[in-house]
Amino acid sequence: MSILSGEDQLAAKNAAHPTARPLCEKGEIMRKYIAIIIIALFIQGCATSYQKSGFSGGYSETQLDENVFKVSFRGNGYTRRERVADFTLLRSAELSLENGFNYFVVIDANSYTSNSTYTTPTTSHTTGSAYGTGNYAYGSATTRTTGGQTYNISKPSSSNTIVCFKEKPTNTFAYNANFIYKNIREKYGIKDAAK
Repeated sequence: MSILSGEDQLAAKNAAHPTARPLCEKGEIMRKYIAIIIIALFIQGCATSYQKSGFSGGYSETQLDENVFKVSFRGNGYTRRERVADFTLLRSAELSLENGFNYFVVIDANSYTSNSTYTTPTTSHTTGSAYGTGNYAYGSATTRTTGGQTYNISKPSSSNTIVCFKEKPTNTFAYNANFIYKNIREKYGIKDAAK
């Protein structure tokens, strides 16, 4: 019985099955499939849902006075600006209703977008062959490089400073909090939480 090194065992296995791919090639193929699946999941990601602010975005608020709030909504790279503006209004309506108010006026509104880029890692794989005859040796090599794609990511955000009222103010435009609450939730299919 002879003891073969790992490389010799691989060479013997490949010689016994000439159509089989070497194990190192199979491992590389598997890594590429996994990378493709991860990228596909990343690309198929979802727009920020209506939620408290977290890793993928969401709403937050700061109470500035008894009836004054600053409301913000931050989206991820898959969220459209219209959705961000709607969710900022929705949270404004919710805050009004939660605090006993029926109307709110937006006294300051801002929207902005943060831009960044992501470049996928680059990998190269070289395969080669060589043979010799007499005093001469011949060979060839092929290098295949993958990756290096750059993606632009835009993350929209919106903020409103609102003043809430129990009765509809007469000298300015005011949103009906109950109307906004119902319509935006319906537009995006947001269900009321079980109470």
